[in-house]
Amino acid sequence: MIPDVWAPLRGLSVRRCEDEGLINGTWVAGEPPRFVVQRVSPIFAPAVHDDIEAVTAHLASRGVPTPRLLRADDGALFARDGAGAVWRVMDFVAGRTHHRVGSPALARAAGALAARFHRAVDDLEHAYRHVRAGAHDTALHMERLDGAATGGDGRRLADAILDAFRTWQGRLDLPVRHCHGDLKISNLRFSEAGEGICLLDLDTLALQSLDVELGDAWRSWCNPAGEDATEARFDLEVFAAAVAGYREVRPFSAEEREALADAVERIALELAARFCRDAFEDRYFGWDASRFPTRVAHNLHRAAGQLSLARAARRQRGEIARLLARG
Repeated sequence: MIPDVWAPLRGLSVRRCEDEGLINGTWVAGEPPRFVVQRVSPIFAPAVHDDIEAVTAHLASRGVPTPRLLRADDGALFARDGAGAVWRVMDFVAGRTHHRVGSPALARAAGALAARFHRAVDDLEHAYRHVRAGAHDTALHMERLDGAATGGDGRRLADAILDAFRTWQGRLDLPVRHCHGDLKISNLRFSEAGEGICLLDLDTLALQSLDVELGDAWRSWCNPAGEDATEARFDLEVFAAAVAGYREVRPFSAEEREALADAVERIALELAARFCRDAFEDRYFGWDASRFPTRVAHNLHRAAGQLSLARAARRQRGEIARLLARG
């Protein structure tokens, strides 16, 4: 039950959101929608709302569109229901949600939107209260996979992932900066004309390096087969458009270009390691019971797909670097 502590919600109709994500329960209030109401997953500490408020206030002060938290009647950024669950209310931002990058034009708009966000927070001073320690410590994920893997097909897949990371040629020392943390295309809002409006789902805001941020975005945007295909393809046309859109707003430094050339391969290997590890531990990732008999089977399938994507990115590394070096 939504706590009755937000005066602007009273009297508004509330319905389940059609574009609900996989983590937080989401409803929209008002017709047409005025607010987004969320039951926040316990994987996010309540302190995450202090981070969201700091970053969105900074974006708003720079004239960058962003959803804002609606304070409860007592001024708090969130509220708890009788069972202790955390709820929040944010502005509803009208626009379109896409679940795949179907064209270079959308990739270009997505790149430009990510760059506007990064440019706006370049001068933000904020110490994050909700920190996901080790979230993108790629070497640590590899160590954990090696420790978890036992025998059989899973062990063979784990060894292939570990071998690919041992021969990865990239760097891990790019400075950290303020990042969104999960730039999958469904977390970006677009106008009907296809222009980027704002970033959504702000629970993953963090200090991390640009190669992690964009490597994960490009891993997602440029793989037309998606995470549930074992034979992945890295779409250079989509990548070129995303890079061009970003660079027009916020040019890359030489150091960033060097690290970004290997970023997709790194993040694909990292995710492959996480999926593969969960195939042994069988406890973390959600899975599609309509397509796979077990979580283990789905995780092995996804791990193989991300390894395939990493290999595709390595094969095209020269062209990736060339596209990054333009301009």
